[in-house]
Amino acid sequence: MEATASLPQSSTGHSSVYQIITEQIIKQLESGVAPWHRPWRTETPRNLVSKRDYRGINVFLLACQGYGSPFWLTYKQASEMGGHVRRGEHGSKVVFWKFDKWETEDADGQTVERTSAILRYYTVFNVEQCEGIRAPESARAVNPIEECERIVSAMPNRPCFEQGARAWYRPSTDSVGMPARGSFDSSEEYYSTLFHELTHSTGHPKRIGREGIEKLNTFGSESYSKEELVAEMGAAMLAGVAGIERRTLANSAAYLKSWIDVLRADSRMVVFAASQSQKAADYILGKQAEAGNGGAA
Repeated sequence: MEATASLPQSSTGHSSVYQIITEQIIKQLESGVAPWHRPWRTETPRNLVSKRDYRGINVFLLACQGYGSPFWLTYKQASEMGGHVRRGEHGSKVVFWKFDKWETEDADGQTVERTSAILRYYTVFNVEQCEGIRAPESARAVNPIEECERIVSAMPNRPCFEQGARAWYRPSTDSVGMPARGSFDSSEEYYSTLFHELTHSTGHPKRIGREGIEKLNTFGSESYSKEELVAEMGAAMLAGVAGIERRTLANSAAYLKSWIDVLRADSRMVVFAASQSQKAADYILGKQAEAGNGGAA
């Protein structure tokens, strides 16, 4: 994993890393900014050297920094490219899982293989924080509404669609309900809502499968809270890919701020939701997830 060529800045137990990440998300929400709705348009954050996209919670941790370039690199990578990080610049944390395997004996004296997973983080810098490094020009979306239609129509194994008075996903019939397009304030809000419901639908067993999807209508339950956060973050990812997030941010901010108390109560939830929403967005976009990698550079 190339990004770990330079040693992580620090490694701690799972709880500490979860808390570090959650505190950053809460800080953004309390300031009135939904971190996963920052304008990153068609390009998700990626490492400048390896060209690999960051995934899961790392998408939000980097996108919320507000830089125009999607390219990031470690301090060591900047030096190896002949440039350097400008004095006084502060890096951004990204996380990754390190897996270890070892053999031991069970109660019967049989040799068994054990596996452990350690959540670690290290620091990266945006190319705009560096000098002496040239990054590729960022691509710009030409027609984001057409891109929305392409995303919806190209989704594999789509659920059934119905028109109704409100938006919903019903697992029992595997169907999505949507009000008429004309009832929305804008086309962007229509697609943002549709992306939310399509993200829900990826939890159906015949797609990705996600625990708790059958309890989607149990308002206020823990499974409902997790699923709603997954759906909203998945919709935000798809809105960013389609280039419409600037027009949907205002209406989403109030909804997302309601999650501050939930995130405080369970700091692991935002990491879980980000991972699940990444898988959902990948499924809708027809991408094959990179196995075993939560956010490598």
